[in-house]
Amino acid sequence: MTEPVLSIRNLTVEIPTRHGLFKPVRNVSYDIHPGEIRGVVGESGAGKSMTGNAVIGLLDDPAKIAEGEIWLNGRRIDNVSTAEKRAIRGKEIGMIFQDPLTSLNPLFTIGEQLVETIQLHLNVSASEAKARALALLDRVSIPNPKERFNQYPHQFSGGMRQRVVIALALCSEPSVIVADEPTTALDVSIQAQVLDLIKELAEERKVGVIFVTHDMGVIADTTEEVTVMYAGEVVESGPTDQILSHPIHEYTKSLISAVPRPQVKVHRFPQVSYGGRETTFKIEDLARNWDRSKSSKTGTLVEVQGVTKKFVEKSAILPSMRKYFTAVDNVSFDIKDGEVFGLVGESGSGKSTVARMIATLYDTDGGSILFDSDEITKMDADALTAYRNEIQMIFQDPYSSLNPRMKVEQIVGEPLSHLKLLPKDQIRGRVLELLDRLGLGEEAGVKYPHEFSGGQRQRISIARALATQPRFLICDEPTSALDVSIQAQILNILKDLQEHLGLTMLFISHDLPVVRQMCDRVGVMKQGQLVEVQETESLFNNPQHPYTVQLLELMPRLAQLEA
Repeated sequence: MTEPVLSIRNLTVEIPTRHGLFKPVRNVSYDIHPGEIRGVVGESGAGKSMTGNAVIGLLDDPAKIAEGEIWLNGRRIDNVSTAEKRAIRGKEIGMIFQDPLTSLNPLFTIGEQLVETIQLHLNVSASEAKARALALLDRVSIPNPKERFNQYPHQFSGGMRQRVVIALALCSEPSVIVADEPTTALDVSIQAQVLDLIKELAEERKVGVIFVTHDMGVIADTTEEVTVMYAGEVVESGPTDQILSHPIHEYTKSLISAVPRPQVKVHRFPQVSYGGRETTFKIEDLARNWDRSKSSKTGTLVEVQGVTKKFVEKSAILPSMRKYFTAVDNVSFDIKDGEVFGLVGESGSGKSTVARMIATLYDTDGGSILFDSDEITKMDADALTAYRNEIQMIFQDPYSSLNPRMKVEQIVGEPLSHLKLLPKDQIRGRVLELLDRLGLGEEAGVKYPHEFSGGQRQRISIARALATQPRFLICDEPTSALDVSIQAQILNILKDLQEHLGLTMLFISHDLPVVRQMCDRVGVMKQGQLVEVQETESLFNNPQHPYTVQLLELMPRLAQLEA
């Protein structure tokens, strides 16, 4: 076997705190060989990204490497000077981060950023740097590289931005690339393109890749070796097929069991119980005090009839000179009372735009939306306020959807006080009950959002959504930012809410295995149009539209979960 291009030996990272030394990474060791893609998996806080940051010399003060060694191409790099680390970073070790929009400077064109990076690390002229940049854009499958070269990041889709970030990482022909959750925010088709590109580049250029992710399907589809981390330590490591098919450590077994099955529907997601951390939810108790006096008049709660939405692509004083982009084009479907209706499709297909029109965050440009047989576009102010009492949204990012300056008790109680649904002296009781039933405990009310993990924050978002006792819940990618174990918790809560409270839901996701587990019926959107609607099992077993077939074929799979 060839010598490893990167070796991590007994790495320990320390962070001094007022309570003593905290070690988020302890005694971690693994090798990366040329052309090898090594997956690193584990829950949030396991130390995956911290290890990658130590490798590329991007540990935030006061974190530091306390023990261990890092070797790159036979040279030790953990003990070199700051200037030497800066020279290594980007030139010999490339980086691909989770959010391509924050990785790119919005004030400079893609071409300027590529040329700057090439000239920083390679001794070439501006014209040669431009030629290299264009070749890289072509290599990562950016269409019309010469035209795109002079465009800005906001003019690219999410998938194309991530391909530009990969091009940036390859500018100096590095030996190693650290890819930190590079496909988490991407839909299944764009994810497949990015994963294929990373695999091709690793094979062609013999680049070693550290692939940090919480998606076990991606691990199975992309990596040759996998390292499983828990609470800062490596608990299991070896060939991917072996680890996924015959895990030895109890944590690995528990983690794999929590992955949504792509081929069969289960009633409930197993929680990661290793370490005694399984959370208890009391949705049945919540149901006892839930107002179920309202039921739909016809059995159908939401009807979307020929809805269209256009956005201005190019503004002008004269209406005839304006250019419009049709985000949603004549879409129709209905959601039955007590049903979970799923919407799937690529980024930009119009899924979230439809949800925002139902929530009256966007006006419609055609068609109508009915809630319990009443057309919301024709409601007066009082009727619209009453309608908004009946619906709530759970957003994708639990970090940005909560006000960091408000205590949790204020956040959850805000809809009740704003809509005057309860007397002031009764609001606190409703809030504390919700926090307790969702496994957060009443003491969570006096804390701020930053004191909670991502999964706990999403439970706070759910508590806020439930405060008004809505009849209809819009879930817009509610678990895409969460690791597999926390995802299982949130999905179990949503299943319990639907079962015990009879909630009707619109569930939007690009994670097809999750959609199969959660939804009764599914609609498939492509380029603003609804191309297929079927009952979930029928759609997964016998898709009718070629685009649906393509999406299902691109779904990453864990072979041992397909039974």
